[in-house]
Amino acid sequence: MEVKEMTNMKAVCDRDALVEAMGLITGVVAGRTPTPALQCVRMMGQDGVMQLAASDTEISLTLTIDRVDLETDGEALVPADKFAQIAKSCDDATLTIVGDDNSLVVRSSDSRFKVFGFPMSEAANVPEFGDVEPDFTMDAASLKTIMEKSTFAAATDHSRYAINGVLLDRAGNQVRLVATNGHRLAIATGSCDGNKENQKCIIPTKAMTLLKRLLHDDKGTVSIRVEGGQIIMHVSHEQGTTATLSSNLVEGTFPPFEDVIPKDLDRKATIATDALNKAIRRAHLMTNEESRGVRLAFDGNKLQITSRAPETGEAEIEVPIASFTGERLEIGFNPVYIMDALKVAGSDEITIELKKSEKPGLIRSGNNFTYIIMPVSLT
Repeated sequence: MEVKEMTNMKAVCDRDALVEAMGLITGVVAGRTPTPALQCVRMMGQDGVMQLAASDTEISLTLTIDRVDLETDGEALVPADKFAQIAKSCDDATLTIVGDDNSLVVRSSDSRFKVFGFPMSEAANVPEFGDVEPDFTMDAASLKTIMEKSTFAAATDHSRYAINGVLLDRAGNQVRLVATNGHRLAIATGSCDGNKENQKCIIPTKAMTLLKRLLHDDKGTVSIRVEGGQIIMHVSHEQGTTATLSSNLVEGTFPPFEDVIPKDLDRKATIATDALNKAIRRAHLMTNEESRGVRLAFDGNKLQITSRAPETGEAEIEVPIASFTGERLEIGFNPVYIMDALKVAGSDEITIELKKSEKPGLIRSGNNFTYIIMPVSLT
């Protein structure tokens, strides 16, 4: 949004809307940086709408606030954290904001804050989605669902940089999000409207986390475009507000995940998701740093879950199995990895497919969630 003329901006903003927007903006601004402007929010008021923008040069975010009475168009560049703290500290329903070239004044019924800012010429460049045709669009609720079922499995601070992100794999009107940390792998599938050729790219986990926060109300549409080593995602909410999130893509090659999906599994159990989650959570109580695994023994119509911490004690919990095919099998898993999958499964029942105690297990929920988990040794 280009401001037509530099003036002293004046606006009366809904305090809650401002606090919510700044909570998102502060997730983007740079932490430690020799460039103070990268720790700032750019505020632009025009045509009855307030726009907030920030960037750390790798990820950029632009938000609009429509719960505002804009008296005078204009813009200001001020430290984001300090402005967010001030807005949050005030109890009034609305806040009056007056900005000029180098400062911003925030007034409530009983207070006045003046925040020193920076010249607009120092503001970071923030990409815009523009009027260009998107590569594909998705319903916000559908995108949020597959993000929740995949991003949790991504690596953090891993030496293999390519798995510090989420693979977006689009083929026609189907989108898969894939994430792994080398010990587990999550695949979530959804539908989209896209007419361009198939696409693959790796999106930083930080960008995915921010996007998920932008989709908090499950309503609206997300338009996505990939170009020049960047992904740009434009969120249009039903109430009329918009957000544009852009991010540099992760360089490198994502592991050939389809090769990791186990084949020829000859044991299959169908289990109530909630019952299994509660049992694993209870068994997890009797694990520690030295003994992190829980043992799952599948036998007929029952599953026995055991755990043991040498200096603490042990647990033994039995869970009914709706159905089971195959011979008896004992296998050890990290309980946290199982609970993470069950938390996002989104169905009353899940299936667990197995081969051998030293081979990975496969958890499925419906047709849109597949989870591979490596076993752990319990000797």
